[in-house]
Amino acid sequence: MADVVQFKLERMLDELEDLDRRGLFSKQEIAEIVKQRRKFEYRLKRPSPLKQDYLTYIDYEKQLDALRILRRKSFLKKSGDKKLKKSVSDYAGVSRILEIYRLATTRFKGDIELWFQYLEFCKARGHGRMKKALAQLVRFHPKVAGVWIYAAAWEFDNNLNVAAARALMQNGLRTCPTSEDLWVEYLRMEFTYLNKLKARKVALGEDEGTLARVQENADDKQWRDENKELFMALNENGDVGGVQNSESEGKVDVFGEHGLNILETVYTSAIEALPKSFSLRTRFLDMLEATELARSEEMRKKILDDMRRDFSEEPLYWDWLARVEIADVKRINSEQLGKAVEVYEQGLQFVPSSRMVELYVKFLMDAVSDENREGEIAGEIVSHLKVLFEKAESLGCITEDLACQFVSFLLNLGKLDEAKILLEKLCSGKFPEAVHLWTLRLSVEMKCIQNKSPSPSKADLLYIFQLLRNILMKVSVSEAEDLWTMGLKYFANHRHHFDKLVEASFSPLTKDGGSDSGFSLSSTIVNFILERDGVDSSRQMYKRFLALPHPGLALYKNCIELELNLASTGDKTGLPNARKIYESALATYDQDASLWQDYHSMEVKMGSSETAAAVHWRARKALKDNIALVPRSNS
Repeated sequence: MADVVQFKLERMLDELEDLDRRGLFSKQEIAEIVKQRRKFEYRLKRPSPLKQDYLTYIDYEKQLDALRILRRKSFLKKSGDKKLKKSVSDYAGVSRILEIYRLATTRFKGDIELWFQYLEFCKARGHGRMKKALAQLVRFHPKVAGVWIYAAAWEFDNNLNVAAARALMQNGLRTCPTSEDLWVEYLRMEFTYLNKLKARKVALGEDEGTLARVQENADDKQWRDENKELFMALNENGDVGGVQNSESEGKVDVFGEHGLNILETVYTSAIEALPKSFSLRTRFLDMLEATELARSEEMRKKILDDMRRDFSEEPLYWDWLARVEIADVKRINSEQLGKAVEVYEQGLQFVPSSRMVELYVKFLMDAVSDENREGEIAGEIVSHLKVLFEKAESLGCITEDLACQFVSFLLNLGKLDEAKILLEKLCSGKFPEAVHLWTLRLSVEMKCIQNKSPSPSKADLLYIFQLLRNILMKVSVSEAEDLWTMGLKYFANHRHHFDKLVEASFSPLTKDGGSDSGFSLSSTIVNFILERDGVDSSRQMYKRFLALPHPGLALYKNCIELELNLASTGDKTGLPNARKIYESALATYDQDASLWQDYHSMEVKMGSSETAAAVHWRARKALKDNIALVPRSNS
């Protein structure tokens, strides 16, 4: 290893001497460069060098070369010379970086990101190794569509070799026929080439930039025939992009016809390879609309007909078809809204599904922007939404999410009474256990009571409590987290109903048990009682909860935190109570390392060395293989 590294360093001698001779680096700096390169070379000669080793070496060499260039420019400025003859140090840095990239890609052939970094460096420096590196990348990763696109783009844009770019794209399509990006980029490349041909004709004065070829008169034709040598051919056959002079009268859209033929050919092959790809059709259609082609309307109609034939059972097709006619859904007018609604209604006939209804609803809600919220459009959209909701119910396509969306929409428009009536119908009908709808219903009922009177009456409180109790007894605690929190907050200042709600919580907690993590109903209730009634009441309450069959780890930790907070304020019973809760929790969760750690930390901070050592010994005995998880006692 040392001999190989020394050999490589000796090969750098000419470069280092040149840097010293030119005065770009001092002898101390050169010695530091040699030291750093030796370190990097030893890393690369390890049995299993890491990718980061190569990248760090490359980054160092890039920074070194950038510094050399800056100092060279400064030297030229001081000396007054406009040019300085290039020497070995001007090429050695780039050559070394390329060699490191070559070694890295040889070892990590499957790293696409590393390959592209290599290619980008070659492109930035205009180095001749670019073509060889591209060939290697294509050979190693023929199934990656991006590789073919990158190679073809380089041949087309940088190497100006259209034939090679076309060949690469076609080979890529044979290897990766199911890549949408390849098909789209191939068509874009062909259109770009046609545009370049048109621009060349315009520059030669043969076209007016309209993609239309104007018929020449007899004198002009005779003059062109006699002076053929003055005109450059656009291809090897001597014609202009394969377009012959037209003898017909008027204008012939030559490039438009040729572009349409290309689009038809690529489109036909693409849908054969990807018959189920909806996004591919839309991308082709976008390219057609962005390009001026002959008979483009016929081609557009053909693509739309094919999409209707192949995707009429897909909700996304109808959503796209309705939106494609509208430039900006936020600024829709009545006429556009009518066309879109017609499309969606037709889609519902073909695909009567909840997904179709969801897309329809989303479109209508998007259409209600701040600009037309108060206008006639808002009224039309609300009426359409009501009709749609009734139709979805009749078709059996209504879902809880759709119902919540419609209710939220009514609330945003300020239609509180309509939302209330609808929620009563839904919660007592198709969705008797839908937690989100019940949450909305209770919030609406509370808001209606608040609007009627600042302080709710006994009848109002009883009504809200019965509604809340009705749903809470049907669903589990984990599902009804928001409902429990809402109820506890609402009745926090109404002791009678709050106590009844707390008593009602024991039944589901006994049945489902407490939570080990996340939301804990019992902990929430204890915290509410602590804020309202003080420490003694909260202790009584958590003792009742801890007596249940499975109180949950979250409650244990909450109670421990409560007692430790009291102990830190001087409460003498806080620390003994915390120890009791820890012991009760460890009876069930003796394999929980974090619980042992917390117990040990508490004894270290607030207990004695003897109690901390005892907890540490018990933890080591209980955890066995997880001894390392418990820190050693300082004693």
